[in-house]
Amino acid sequence: MTLHSMWDAFPILQKDLTKTLDIMENSLHIQNKDVEQAIIEMIHAGGKLLRPAYQILFAQFGTEKDENKILAMAAAIEMLHTATLIHDDIVDDSDLRRSLPTVRAKFGNATAVYAGDYLFVACFRIMADYATSMKSLQMNSRSMEKILAGELGQMDKHYYAEVTIEDYLNNISGKTAELFALSCSIGTFESGSTKLFAKKAGEIGHNIGMAFQILDDILDYSQDSQAIGKPVLEDVRQGIYSLPLLYALEQDSSQLKPLLAKKEHMTPDEAQAVLQIVEETQGVEKAQQLASDYTNKALKDIQKLPNHPEGIKETLLQITKLILHREN
Repeated sequence: MTLHSMWDAFPILQKDLTKTLDIMENSLHIQNKDVEQAIIEMIHAGGKLLRPAYQILFAQFGTEKDENKILAMAAAIEMLHTATLIHDDIVDDSDLRRSLPTVRAKFGNATAVYAGDYLFVACFRIMADYATSMKSLQMNSRSMEKILAGELGQMDKHYYAEVTIEDYLNNISGKTAELFALSCSIGTFESGSTKLFAKKAGEIGHNIGMAFQILDDILDYSQDSQAIGKPVLEDVRQGIYSLPLLYALEQDSSQLKPLLAKKEHMTPDEAQAVLQIVEETQGVEKAQQLASDYTNKALKDIQKLPNHPEGIKETLLQITKLILHREN
């Protein structure tokens, strides 16, 4: 079982994340072997496991550190994330994720739906078995609601050239930042930290998630298809208008709107024209600046965390800098 190479520099966390994947795979009890195989392949598809990593790290600040519970909760978090990815790919008709065929592309939409559904069930089963109180289950269910609200907000704005930057930020706050926030807050809460500390951890996770999604959206305008594992400007063709494009629309809507009206029928030349306008209006640079603002907020708050004898705060700083200054 091979983890992403970024964890080579963090051997203790690498060991815990390997155990997390083992828990995920061992929790599968499915008679339908297509669904089971689809989930296993998704588990081992090379994701960075960032959310369980933050959950594990923030759990170290608590006074009640139960390794079995910490890793089980990390597995539940990653199952929830994996389920949302599988369902996203169905909705978006995506054939590639991380340069590999998606579950829907390889196994079909029906198997993909059931795989995602099963992971939601498995997530709550683990939470119910290990959570200290109903509070954690409430946090998890409310986060799922916010994630769905973000996805629905994005869907409601498909091919809508009047979408605002505020709309965009609200949507990614739900669909991406919320799960980072949950990972950090539930890690502290379930290890005996105060509600106040859990809230602060959630704020850190939220800012990390906001920066992470903005940077991910920037790749659609700044990297080639091999680097990002999907076609360039794929989001635009699907009517998903992210931050670089929204900044460009603020500056030059008269040229952009006719191109966006082509929707999924946009030609390669028209897509290139969109990219050129985004470059000329410095849409990418402005988006990078906002991502930097969220990153700096997160790093500043991590610096304020209590010192930890095992260097947990320093590890959090290292990982956050690493993932928020990434190229792919």
